[in-house]
Amino acid sequence: MKTEMKLLLRALFLSLSLCLLPFAASEIQLGSKLVVGEENASWVSKNGDFALGFFNVPDLPNRFSVGIRFNSQSIPSDQRRVVWVAGAGVSVSDNASYFEFTSDGDLVLFDSSLGVPVWTSKTNRFSVHSVSSVFSSVSSALLGDDGNLVLLNGKEEIVWESFDTPADTLLPNQKLKAFEMLRAASESSRSSYYSLHMVGSGRLELRWESNITFWSSTNHEAVKKRDKVSAVLTPEGALLVSHQDITKPVWSVFGEDHNDTVKFRFLRLDRDGNLRMYSFQESSRSWRTVWQAVENQCRVFATCGSQVCSFNGSGDSQCTCPYNTFASKCLTPYQKLSCKSSFRMVTFENMELYGIYPFNDSVVSPISSLRCKKMCLEDDACTAVTYKNDVEKPQCLIKLTRYVSGYSDPSLSSVSYVKTCLDPVAVDPSKREVVGTVTKKSHSVCLSCLLGVTSTTFVLFLALQVGVIVYVYKRKKKEAVKRAERVRNPKGVVVFSVDEIKEMTNDFEDNIGPKMFKGVMSENELVLVKEIEGALTEERKFRSSAAKIGTMHHKNLAKLEGYCCERGKRFLVYEYAKNGSLLDHHAKNLTWRRRNDVCLSVAKALFYLHSECREFVSHGSLNLGNILIGEEFEAKLTEYGFGSCAADKDVEDFGKMVLALVTGGYEEEWVYREWIEGRGETVVDRSLESGFDVEELERVLRISFWCVQVDERLRPSMGEVVKVLEGTLCVDPPPPPFGCVKSSPSNSSGSGQSLYESVRE
Repeated sequence: MKTEMKLLLRALFLSLSLCLLPFAASEIQLGSKLVVGEENASWVSKNGDFALGFFNVPDLPNRFSVGIRFNSQSIPSDQRRVVWVAGAGVSVSDNASYFEFTSDGDLVLFDSSLGVPVWTSKTNRFSVHSVSSVFSSVSSALLGDDGNLVLLNGKEEIVWESFDTPADTLLPNQKLKAFEMLRAASESSRSSYYSLHMVGSGRLELRWESNITFWSSTNHEAVKKRDKVSAVLTPEGALLVSHQDITKPVWSVFGEDHNDTVKFRFLRLDRDGNLRMYSFQESSRSWRTVWQAVENQCRVFATCGSQVCSFNGSGDSQCTCPYNTFASKCLTPYQKLSCKSSFRMVTFENMELYGIYPFNDSVVSPISSLRCKKMCLEDDACTAVTYKNDVEKPQCLIKLTRYVSGYSDPSLSSVSYVKTCLDPVAVDPSKREVVGTVTKKSHSVCLSCLLGVTSTTFVLFLALQVGVIVYVYKRKKKEAVKRAERVRNPKGVVVFSVDEIKEMTNDFEDNIGPKMFKGVMSENELVLVKEIEGALTEERKFRSSAAKIGTMHHKNLAKLEGYCCERGKRFLVYEYAKNGSLLDHHAKNLTWRRRNDVCLSVAKALFYLHSECREFVSHGSLNLGNILIGEEFEAKLTEYGFGSCAADKDVEDFGKMVLALVTGGYEEEWVYREWIEGRGETVVDRSLESGFDVEELERVLRISFWCVQVDERLRPSMGEVVKVLEGTLCVDPPPPPFGCVKSSPSNSSGSGQSLYESVRE
């Protein structure tokens, strides 16, 4: 009787609360489930304007994500845009995968092909397992008429809401709070480079690779309390940046149809890197762009990747490769090692170029056009230059990478010069001519011999042709099966068997590092196969982690092509790295500049894992052996995403890795003693032949010793580490990181010192 009374009171309370909620909504009961492929499987808002359900992932056949989209009957079905996606880029297979509002209050996206959840709202931690705490746990879910999915407890308090976890879109009245971001939708299973950040100072910033800002809003007022700012799209069609303590917006912009009667609007960070405001036009029954952050699309950083952006006759932007039309990738043609003879500079009028991997163009000013071109010719590392004379002082922008992007337009006065080899070019087979001479001679002919030779030759030729056809057919069939298998698996990450791994590596024949092997996939694609300890990772967790890693992308993270998880074995298949692991190179072939670049690259990769992903991701086992060195000696991190440690463990491992890389492996306490007593130069790896930068060495050693502090509370974040290595933050000498080390009295600063007290801008 008491139980029935409680249920009755709860139902009465719920009905009253629904009347008081600031939005109309459609309640979703505990235990509700949406299954991929089921007809009309969706949860719909009360007014019918929004629906939550599965949808096909673009570019990935047979893959599905779950999200909220427009559902109004006034919007054509092909115009019903997705406005929120669970887990951003997470997707599942079409084989009985489902999205469930579980009985313990969790939203769970389950991939049946992997047998594990690939995303959860993590709201069951709010549950209190007590009979008396009726209103403590999540009790219901509601999809509001504003498109917000909320989870409520027994007191009708919001425990979780989709408005707090935006993907690439903001709906009216949805806030982007301080230090939060939008990330553009992934494309062809790759996470986007583009993100929109709500910076604590009150600015909105569009970024590429998280550290290159190519657009920002301009504040009208200075902001002091940085955690109180937020951006919001108003129902009237304005984008505002507001502060809780300031009445008027600190920044605002208005759409073309501001204050017009428009029922549906949204703000989205599009795949091309531009931020746009959209309104639905009832007359045309389509969406119209009413504002965009960057008016000239070609001014969006790297909008064409390593190609050049221009506009066609229709005024639409297009991407072309003006200097390397025959290669599979659009890279500048000059390579120092492959250029056997001389080289020249090819001129491209009305074109600006800039390096993107890395983005480190050096600028020389003032300078003449001839001198700019000559500087590149005389520099073995230079691949191209851009001469700009539309500024106060003419500039020469020097590029040291083959990964170059740019903008071409007749209105530009800039001129770019691209270095090209003058090596001899092989004869074009299509123009090859065979010249022969025929001499007429009179000989007697054996007719029977001629017939015998002809018939024998014909039989052999026929047998050979049949054999070739059978071989080609079997090979194409096998490759087709592999390609199909690649499509069926999540995020383009292939699931291999142990036998396939053995075949790929020719039974582990080519060992290129500790438990690291060279392999060849179908279509002769080189890969790197790495075996990891199976006992350390439970199978379901391993598969779930591999699926999540498929959504990550950063230039300093090795791309995961596939994995193997069977018979107690664990293999990871990564993109191939020509120069193996850092363990093979830390004592040879790496100059001081390259070692310093490796430290910064690894720091950026860890910062991305800790702060730029949708959820915190740890590495857990960082060392020289799981850092790969690519063709251009760029560092790429492997084995990320499978650990479960705290951030400070990664920071400590990073400090130890840097010390090993810089010193060549000297004992850490000895290194600290030498440095603190003023003999820092003695700790540098003696295999370095070209010297080192004393200021950079000091900076690297200081931040490394902060990273390895025994008291983990003193360790910096990876964001601070990146800034120190870039030279944008200064850091004081750290206290002794090891309990048994004693520094000289003149250098002791007290073990209670904090990095936050000693770091200053």
